[in-house]
Amino acid sequence: MFTGIVEELGEVTAVEKLDDASRFRLRGPVVTEGAKHGDSIAVNGVCLTVVDLGESEFTADVMAETLNRSSLGALATGSRVNLERPMALGGRLGGHIVQGHVDGTGHIVERRVSENWEIVKISLPTGLSRYVVEKGSITVDGVSLTVVDAAPDHFTISLIPTTLALTTLGIKGPGDPVNLEVDVLAKYVERLLGHGAAPESGEPVA
Repeated sequence: MFTGIVEELGEVTAVEKLDDASRFRLRGPVVTEGAKHGDSIAVNGVCLTVVDLGESEFTADVMAETLNRSSLGALATGSRVNLERPMALGGRLGGHIVQGHVDGTGHIVERRVSENWEIVKISLPTGLSRYVVEKGSITVDGVSLTVVDAAPDHFTISLIPTTLALTTLGIKGPGDPVNLEVDVLAKYVERLLGHGAAPESGEPVA
């Protein structure tokens, strides 16, 4: 379980293409401190399992399903990524409940720069709009954010300078893909009320 509060802006140091998967090596001194084989680390909002550990680096295997349904397939050596360790039991829930199970991908449509923040418009895959509401929570590339405006095919978020400086959302531009995870509580409520069809974008990936 994660909170969507990014701990570190890491970097992909190597990508090994396998037959039906990819192996990523990522640099992250903060998230690797005290980590061990089998631990979970969220990479751009996708929960991955630590396979190997090196000095300030870790390796994770990503299966084809995850590569196809998230933006991780577009990563290359040198790509920057948002990294977060799971929340410790008893820790503060600084963002909202984030599973690291991406529901789909959107693309940055436009950015509007203001004096103290930026408004970012992001496309919304068909089937996810019913879970996105104004002033509700959504995870974008692993970052817990508040929805400003919600429409059937897009939503907007407002980014403060800290988020711009410390996450990939400060360096991505129009056309760039982002991973989206909607609020899991909304999906549970829908299922309990008897309206629970799976999102049209597919099942969560990881």
